[in-house]
Amino acid sequence: MADKKDYYEVLGVSKTASDDEIKSAYRKLAKKYHPDMNPGDKNAEERFKEVNEAYEVLADKDKRAKYDQFGHAAFDPSAGGGYGYGASGFGGFSGFSSGGFSGSFTGFEDILGSMFGGGFGGGFSGASSSRANAAMQGEDLRYNMTITFEEAAFGCKKEISYRREEKCSVCGGTGAKAGSNVKTCTKCKGTGTIRVQQNTVFGAMMSTATCDACGGTGKIIEQPCETCHGSGRVSNVIKVSVTIPAGIDDGQTIRIGGKGGAGYNGGPDGDLLVSIRVKSHKQFIREGYDLYINMTIPITTAVLGGEVKVPTLNGEVKYNIPAGTQSGTTFRLREQGIQRLHQSTKGDLYVNVTVEIPKRLTDEQRRLFEELAVTFGTTHPDGGSIFSKIKKGKKKS
Repeated sequence: MADKKDYYEVLGVSKTASDDEIKSAYRKLAKKYHPDMNPGDKNAEERFKEVNEAYEVLADKDKRAKYDQFGHAAFDPSAGGGYGYGASGFGGFSGFSSGGFSGSFTGFEDILGSMFGGGFGGGFSGASSSRANAAMQGEDLRYNMTITFEEAAFGCKKEISYRREEKCSVCGGTGAKAGSNVKTCTKCKGTGTIRVQQNTVFGAMMSTATCDACGGTGKIIEQPCETCHGSGRVSNVIKVSVTIPAGIDDGQTIRIGGKGGAGYNGGPDGDLLVSIRVKSHKQFIREGYDLYINMTIPITTAVLGGEVKVPTLNGEVKYNIPAGTQSGTTFRLREQGIQRLHQSTKGDLYVNVTVEIPKRLTDEQRRLFEELAVTFGTTHPDGGSIFSKIKKGKKKS
């Protein structure tokens, strides 16, 4: 790995280069060293290989991040890298033959196609053909699910129904009627692509295109399956049980492997992504794993202190309010919040207290408050208590 060139140097860009700068540099170098522009030039062939290899990494955000952190070791199997250069080459490459490029550069068709009229020229044996016949994973499907606040807090199981494409059970995914034959396309010889000569400003150049005889499959079905009409796939409604873990929050996604669209050419099925939407609660407000609630207590409890019942997700619990509690005070009840996702611990419950001031008093209650006001020295400056003055003022009005 020590003799490999730095990918940024290969493309001639800085390590802070933007995606557009990397793409632009790649286009220029790919055009410069393309085999069609340099027939028989082994040095150009090697440079073209380096340019494509560098672009495959730097054009992918995840691969670029790994490369920036670990360098070439990020892709070296012996160093524990995530991609590696095994017998099949780097990433999506399938190696190089002595007679020209026979690799499948699945990440570069769009760019080179815009420069050379579609596909790869020169010695490329057709990226489209290998991609058309290669095993590919099916599409990921997304399902939106709405659950209650309590279901999110405690977890639950839900059964959902949705439509997905599956392998046709009648023909086994071949697309052919039982007892009939599937022949190799004679026009493309099973590759799925054909070679086309085009006249460009650089002269006559060869490119690849999808075979119009077989549609890129490389096969000819003489008698299509009557169920799937030759596609090898059917659309069915299926039911799946979804386990909602306790503590899940609004906007989070549950991935269920293998429940997406059917794979292609023997590839694995895609995944089902269940997006969770949680309804709001009439009492509680959630922030992370903590809960918040507003609670009103009598003025007597605020002044003298006392026991109150606080609502929680698990029912009411008793809590002692200390004497002299002011309106706006917040109390913390530990472990009365939401269970942390995939853990046994919980968040806390925060209770914001509002002291209730009575709007109407009986004569006896008013008398007692007036006497209490005197003991606190809260009488009106011209005599009498504040309460008596308010009472007299109301009678005048």
